Amino acid sequence: MDAARRCKRHRCRKRALALKPGISLFTGAVLWLCLGVGGFFSTPLSLVWFLSGLLLLFVIIADALFLGLMIDTLKTERSINTSLSLGEQALVRLKVEKSGKGFLAAKIRLFDIYPSSMACQTFPVILDRKGLQNNVQRKPEDHALIFEYFVTPMQRGEWEFPELQLLFNSPLHFWQRKVIHSTKTAGRTYPDFKKLLALAGQDLREVLERVGLKNIRKRGQGLEFQSLREYQLGDPVKAIDWRATARRQKPIIREYQEEQDQQVLFLLDTGYRLHRQEGEYMQFDTALNAVLLLSYVALKHEDSVAVGTFGNEERWLQPRKGMSTLTGLMNNLYDLYSAPVPSSLFSALENALARLNRRTLIILISNFREEDGESLSWILPRIRKRHLLLTVSLREQEAETLSTRRPANMEEAMESAAAFSYLFARQQLYKKWEHSGLLTLEASIKELSPALISSYLSVKRSGAL
Repeated sequence: MDAARRCKRHRCRKRALALKPGISLFTGAVLWLCLGVGGFFSTPLSLVWFLSGLLLLFVIIADALFLGLMIDTLKTERSINTSLSLGEQALVRLKVEKSGKGFLAAKIRLFDIYPSSMACQTFPVILDRKGLQNNVQRKPEDHALIFEYFVTPMQRGEWEFPELQLLFNSPLHFWQRKVIHSTKTAGRTYPDFKKLLALAGQDLREVLERVGLKNIRKRGQGLEFQSLREYQLGDPVKAIDWRATARRQKPIIREYQEEQDQQVLFLLDTGYRLHRQEGEYMQFDTALNAVLLLSYVALKHEDSVAVGTFGNEERWLQPRKGMSTLTGLMNNLYDLYSAPVPSSLFSALENALARLNRRTLIILISNFREEDGESLSWILPRIRKRHLLLTVSLREQEAETLSTRRPANMEEAMESAAAFSYLFARQQLYKKWEHSGLLTLEASIKELSPALISSYLSVKRSGAL
């Protein structure tokens, strides 16, 4: 991961476009034509017009040659971190330096062609050799112009800076020429990359305190024996180890912890069900962040983590243990997106059952509808025989708002009634599943991560897995 986070520097291959007339060329041409009109009526003035034309031609050619010397003596370099975090500003450093014995232009217009998936300040930027603007520095030792700016990644996935453009004016401004430097720089934007890296260096208890959860260990209960200790006031009597008590002549209890080396599978819907804008991001983005965060918690518990996606894109990551698995998950899921396409919950569960060879906690994350009760009724009994299923659904803020608003006309009343009926049918479905012994969870985008972690820890404490 450290290698992926290094700052990359790319030098360029230059490609100069054709010369374009500058403001001085238009001005000189107009003045020379005006002088020619006067020379039409005066012979001495016509001689001046002819000589001035020769001088102007010489100056124009010389100005063009000097412009070529400026272009040929410049090279550029871009530096940027190749692994970025979604929504976090990233520094881009551009270096325009002199190479050779030519001279550097007094002013250069710089355009950096940044990816469309990033937000950035407005270009062009004028690099002035004498009076540089803020955040532009001059290094006299290598005659370099350095410009630094920030970009903010707004989408996950791969990105590329294709090129950098420099617009040169000749010394007398008779000509302009654009030079394209092919400084290709590629990298990736990860979901909540900085946040997950910060969490990875902390103890699990501190992580749980951040999300508002209590201590994960529950004394006297669990499946795996951990240690013996002296009885303390408030400990359950059924946890007393009578043989150890008889040997030591004082009350001793057995202390347990949650069973480890279990298996967790995330089935994440990438179809239309989570393709809904909630706040700044899609519901799918929130669900993906929750999957990565709970994966971290499960890996800290020494459980195996697997991920399957269905709908817009189908991927399957085999169960793996160890904290290195988190890096693998981010590298395989960073460019995953939802789309308004159908997704089959039944097919996703059936495919998971065919791949799983041991008891697993299956966490199915989607947005469930009333019709899902009938479509899943055929496969739920098969799942309950060998596995434990937790269905996770995200609340739809728009539907909840419509169902509780006070309508002002018949159209709004119909919308509110439809939203209320939709939400009521969902609640009835969840109650039906809960009565049949199925684990269910419904949460908003802000509550999803802590609620999902809490449900996972409850399953661990209960010993149901």
